[in-house]
Amino acid sequence: MSETHAPTVRHRTRRMLGRDPHEPGRASTPLELLFDLTFVVAFGTAANELAHALAADHIGSGIAAFAFATFGVSWAWINFTWFASAYDTDDWVYRLTTMLQMVGVLIFALGIHPMFTSVTEHGETLDNDVIVWGYVVMRVAMLFQWWRAARHDPGRGTACRTYILSIGVAQVLWCALALLDFSVATTFALILVPLLVEVAGPAYAELRRGGTPWHAHHIAERYGLMVIITLGEGMIGTMAAINVLAEDGLSVEIAVFTLAGTALTFGIWWSYFVVPTGEILHVRRNRSFGFGYGAIVLFGTIVAIGAGLHVAAYYLDHHSKLHLTGTVLTVVVPVALFLAVFYAGYSWLTASFDTFHLVLLATTVVFLVVPVLMAQADVELVWCLLMLSAAPWVTVVGYETVGYRHNAEVLETLEG
Repeated sequence: MSETHAPTVRHRTRRMLGRDPHEPGRASTPLELLFDLTFVVAFGTAANELAHALAADHIGSGIAAFAFATFGVSWAWINFTWFASAYDTDDWVYRLTTMLQMVGVLIFALGIHPMFTSVTEHGETLDNDVIVWGYVVMRVAMLFQWWRAARHDPGRGTACRTYILSIGVAQVLWCALALLDFSVATTFALILVPLLVEVAGPAYAELRRGGTPWHAHHIAERYGLMVIITLGEGMIGTMAAINVLAEDGLSVEIAVFTLAGTALTFGIWWSYFVVPTGEILHVRRNRSFGFGYGAIVLFGTIVAIGAGLHVAAYYLDHHSKLHLTGTVLTVVVPVALFLAVFYAGYSWLTASFDTFHLVLLATTVVFLVVPVLMAQADVELVWCLLMLSAAPWVTVVGYETVGYRHNAEVLETLEG
């Protein structure tokens, strides 16, 4: 074989001895990117269901169902991502196990609609059977992965077995909740028990049982890619509204809505990627749980922004029970939550506080409140959303003119 050609790789079985957490050039694999496609489907389904619930004026129940679905989708992705960062062997066993997890994600996504319907329309018992069985498929595959790691990497066996125990106990509890027909309210209250087991298990394994060799820059890249996937819901919501407006031909409203939706999505993207997450996690590995768990809320807010833009499409198509102000709020609220979580997460991750952020937040509030006031004054929806789209750009402009200095100081501190 010519030296200019890459060697042929045979994906035979390899021992899970743990990846080097300082491996240079570590990046997402094609398998990880393929795995992420299933979450495009899952998040898209959750966003569509939330948009439908909000447009039907099932606001409280719709948000509750969306929070439940978003946690399940995000948690499944997070568990795979951190395991892959530590133990990805890319052998045939690992690949087929990952394929099984992908099947579980799609089954989970299939159960989102009946779950939403049971919460928003029926309101008696929570129909989460399909969701749980899809989740079990994912988690049984994950149990097998951790079993392999525990067997092949005895030095970290205690941490791996902790993961196995917490996952196993949580699955028994999820199945019990699916089989018992409690009311929706009771089920949501009882969900706190397996939820606590789910989130406490990894924390205990990593902080008290030796941990696993995850790669900081790899994790930062993986989370960034998931943010891009969730931002796709904003573009889908924008396109849905444009399609409604285009029924009467090209117009100024189409141009304004296109600009508003794209600018809002782009501003959020720019804001997120100014944070040197990989460099910070590399030095401050103890900050990983605040970052990793906080991202669940971050993912949810971004997907909800896309759902809000889809509600705008329902409103323009006269298929929404919400008035103009309510429609604008379906986008304003998740944008506000995203920015709040973003700034809080930055302070947590960097262990710092920049008073300039208070100026940025105060200015941002103007671009969150004014669109609502415009809606109350019966200004057209597209102009309200155009004003709102400037909200994340306050952060972008603030960073590019002044805030970058604080980032430089943070990085200098890390190097020191």
